[in-house]
Amino acid sequence: MPGTRSMAELPTILVAAVALLRDRRVLMVTARGRDVIYMPGGKIDPGETAHDAAIREAREEISVELDPASVAELFTVTVQAHGEPDGRLVEMRVFAGSTPDEPIASAEVDAVHWVTTLDAHRCPPAGRETLRRLAALDLID
Repeated sequence: MPGTRSMAELPTILVAAVALLRDRRVLMVTARGRDVIYMPGGKIDPGETAHDAAIREAREEISVELDPASVAELFTVTVQAHGEPDGRLVEMRVFAGSTPDEPIASAEVDAVHWVTTLDAHRCPPAGRETLRRLAALDLID
């Protein structure tokens, strides 16, 4: 049909996210001007591995240095991308990581939040699915 877009015209958004876990909660952030909470993370740059992107995004968004040896992929969530046209997917590779640093909001985010599955209603689809999977792995409440 003229004027419609095929799925092939909507490339999947590839992102890496960090699941920083403490006391059966996971860290999420609020972005500037946004009304939802989401995993710290972002798009994977050309030539960058998802592992390296997760470490970089943790530094940029929550001002922590992750020990690269502690960063391990947990799972990949593929869902409709929040705020994007229907059919545009986000493929979010979620990594566990650890740091002795205390996460703080950076210039990219307004606030950090330690959350459980009770906060799923505040998340876009990828965040809701991530909370569900973290709970299924018995990592959060």
